Amino acid sequence: MKTDENQTKLAQFDEFFSIKYTFNINASIISKAQLPDYQQFIANMPTPFKIASEVNNLEQSALRPLQAVAGVASQLMEYLNHQSKKMDLLIGYILGQQDDDNARFEAIKFGGGGIIFQTDDSQLFNTSDFIELKLFFPEENSALYCVGEIVDTELVDSINQHKVIFHHIREEDREALVRNSLHQQSKQLQALAQQRSQEKKLK
Repeated sequence: MKTDENQTKLAQFDEFFSIKYTFNINASIISKAQLPDYQQFIANMPTPFKIASEVNNLEQSALRPLQAVAGVASQLMEYLNHQSKKMDLLIGYILGQQDDDNARFEAIKFGGGGIIFQTDDSQLFNTSDFIELKLFFPEENSALYCVGEIVDTELVDSINQHKVIFHHIREEDREALVRNSLHQQSKQLQALAQQRSQEKKLK
């Protein structure tokens, strides 16, 4: 039976839109005695994740003013977008080096409130565990670092699905997750529309 506190934490997961999407994560348990406060969390964040976020923020700040300018600025905008893509590929490669095979698991859902990931071994993680998380999105050449808390575990087809809410996450990283979830939803809807269009042609 779930307590009021647990129900509140479960509701926290649903405060943000989430989407089914498969991607890799790294997860490792943090003992409650070693659980960092927010300032320690920021200090402990691996440097590549800090750099990636700063680069992304700088790119958005630089490109946004040009979006409203016509004429020559459109050519400059195209050039800067190409440079941005090159930088994204480089950052994506650097972030990929942070992926530890021994701590890798598959996530199946994410949003601004948290993620759901799965494991074969029921002994690895338990409800109320705090975990260090690295979320990898290679299609977006991005990755995020955060601390989560497992608030529910459900057995589905002999697979343990762990629902995690974010305990520590930078606000800019949460916003990036929200944007990514909406982007993935758009791609899925486009793919569904194309599939339906193909099915109609075959009839």
